[in-house]
Amino acid sequence: MKDYQQFRQQTRDWLEAHCPPSQRQPVIEAEQIWAGRDQYFHNNEARQYFEAMRDRGWTAPDWPAEYGGGGLDETECKILNQEMARLNCRPPLYDMGIWMLGPALLAYGNEQQKRQHLPRIIRGEVRWAQGYSEPAAGSDLASLKTKAEDCGDHFLVNGTKIWTTKADCADWIFCLVRTDPDAAKQAGISFLLIDMHSEGVSTAPIKLISGASSFCQTFFDNVKVPKEQLVGELNQGWAVAKELLKHERKLMSSMSAMVENEQESIAELAKKHTAVDAAGRLTDGSLRRDITRHLMNQGAQDLLNERLYHQARAGAVDPRLGMTIKHIGTAELQRKDELLLEILGNRGLSWENPSTSENEHTIVKNWAYDKAHTIAGGTSEIQLNIIAKRALGLPG
Repeated sequence: MKDYQQFRQQTRDWLEAHCPPSQRQPVIEAEQIWAGRDQYFHNNEARQYFEAMRDRGWTAPDWPAEYGGGGLDETECKILNQEMARLNCRPPLYDMGIWMLGPALLAYGNEQQKRQHLPRIIRGEVRWAQGYSEPAAGSDLASLKTKAEDCGDHFLVNGTKIWTTKADCADWIFCLVRTDPDAAKQAGISFLLIDMHSEGVSTAPIKLISGASSFCQTFFDNVKVPKEQLVGELNQGWAVAKELLKHERKLMSSMSAMVENEQESIAELAKKHTAVDAAGRLTDGSLRRDITRHLMNQGAQDLLNERLYHQARAGAVDPRLGMTIKHIGTAELQRKDELLLEILGNRGLSWENPSTSENEHTIVKNWAYDKAHTIAGGTSEIQLNIIAKRALGLPG
C-alpha cells in the first residue's frame, strides 16, 4: 500500500528545491512555456523549472512512465496539484498535446503512435494544434467537409479548418476528416495526425476583438498524409473525437487558471476601486452580494471537481456530472469578467489607457477573450442540449 503522506512530503520538498521564485508568480501570457521546435523561455529559471519537471515526467504526471510520463495514480496527481497550488507554481508546459491529444492517443493510438508522439509531447518538443471546427461546421461538428481521399499508401487531404488556436506556431495538427462521403455524418469521419510543415498546409491568423490573433484558419491543399498517421479505425474517428472532447471540455472549465490572470483577488480589487467603511468592508451592498455569489459558485465548482475525483477513484463516475463541468466553468468565468469590469468602472473601458495598470489592461483583455470559451469545445447552447438529453433525460 502506498504511503501518500510520504509522497506528499517528498513532493513538497522537491518543489521547494526545483521551483524557483519567478515560477511561483501568477501566470503571465508572455512568460508561458509552450511546447514546440522553437521553444521560448523568458529567463534561465523558467528553463530550469521546465527541464526539472520534464525529466521527472511531471509535464504529464498521470501518463505511463514507459512513455516518459510521471506514472502517478489519481491520488498522487491530486497531491502534486495541491502542492503546486500551495507554492503557486506555474504550469510547466502548455500544449494541446498535453491537454487533449495525449489522452486520446493513450485510449485509441497504436503502440507505434504512442511511442512516436507521447514522449515528444511530454518533452515539449512538438506543439500541437486542433483541427475540428470548419467555417460551415462549428457546433454541428459532424457535418465537416474537409476530405481525405484514400490514395493507397497515403491520404490526400483537401479542405479548411477554422479557429485553430495558434496553428501558425504549431508543428503538428490533429484533424477530423471525412473519409466516406456516402456514410451517415458521424460514420464517415476519421482522425488524422498531420505535420504542419507538409506541402500544401497554410494558415491565416484571425484578428479578435481583444486585438490578439490567437486563432487561425488552416488550409489543406492536396496534402499527403501517410496512412500510419490514422488514429483508430478508418471511418471511426468520431469515437476518438468524443474521447478528446471530454478532455477539451475539462480544460475549458479550468481555463482561468491556464491563461494570464489578474494579480489581485477580486475582493482586493474591489476594495482598491470602490468605497469601504471604517472596518474595511465594501459599502456597496449589491457589489458585496455579487462577489459573494461568485465566490460561492466558484467554491461549488471546486466541490464538483472534488466529487468527480472521488468517483473516479471508486471507479463509479456519474457521467451526468462531467457533462456540466464545461458549461458551469466557462459561464462562471464570464460572470467573473463582467464583475471585474464593473469594479474597475471607467478604468475598464480600454486596455490601452496609459493611466491604467498592466493588471487592469489584462482584466479588460480577458473579458474580451473569454467570450471564446463558451464556444470552444462546444457552444454553451449545444452543451445545454446535451445535458438536457443525456443527463436529465428530457424529450427532444
